[in-house]
Amino acid sequence: MTYATYVYAVRRTGGPEIHSPGHDGGGPVRLLPLGSLTAVVQDVPAAEFTGEALRQRFTDRLDLERCARTHHRVVSAAAAGAATVPLPLATLYANDVRTKVVLEEHAELLSEALHRVAGHVEWAVKVHRDTAVPLLEPETETGTPVPDEPATGREYPAGAGDRRGNSDGRQESALDAVDLVDRVVRTVAVASVRRPLHGVELTGRDRPQVMNGAYLVPRDDERLLTAALDTLRLDPRLSGFAVETSGPWVPYSFVSVALAEGAGRDGARA
Repeated sequence: MTYATYVYAVRRTGGPEIHSPGHDGGGPVRLLPLGSLTAVVQDVPAAEFTGEALRQRFTDRLDLERCARTHHRVVSAAAAGAATVPLPLATLYANDVRTKVVLEEHAELLSEALHRVAGHVEWAVKVHRDTAVPLLEPETETGTPVPDEPATGREYPAGAGDRRGNSDGRQESALDAVDLVDRVVRTVAVASVRRPLHGVELTGRDRPQVMNGAYLVPRDDERLLTAALDTLRLDPRLSGFAVETSGPWVPYSFVSVALAEGAGRDGARA
């Protein structure tokens, strides 16, 4: 059987061995020296990781999830012992020699990325419109709450304008909520990225998502972040919104290393 070299991540030389199972059918996860850096790799059956094979396999959601979970498990094990740059899912090269050639060409970029994330973790922060809790009523210039619906057909033209006002008010409330959460989390985080919003078909809940962010937080400041988020959840300005967090994670969102070849789902390179 022909094998290819699957690369999970890169970290500095000198970290501990990694005892984590890799992809089924492959060899043990091992460390491949790259001078001052070390790649976390595994020998995998080349035929199962060609571009065409991966396209077919990843049409099966369960197979895709299984591969992603394996990739994440190994990356997390690597990051537990040293600062780690995770590589994209299904990064492969034809063999160890080719792996060394390509990654050593990008040693400077990889080292910069390692320096950026060393001592930091990633936290995901999401804000949803909580449909179970009414928003504070928007007010008119006279301080009178804007009605949701006109009382009679005669009042329809004014009512239609009021509904537009309500819509604008909800949008403004969402923007204010996102701005508040972002400002508070940024008092602890050193960097942030904003991700595309997830629809209800992905969240599985009938709560519109208004913010989907990732924040790079010093590992020593996680308690400060937790305290800030607890305070946010009690803030009356967030009435009608729910703040959800998850972490700490390996800082995937803050490691953007563009390899010239081999990255992604193109299969093993010669």
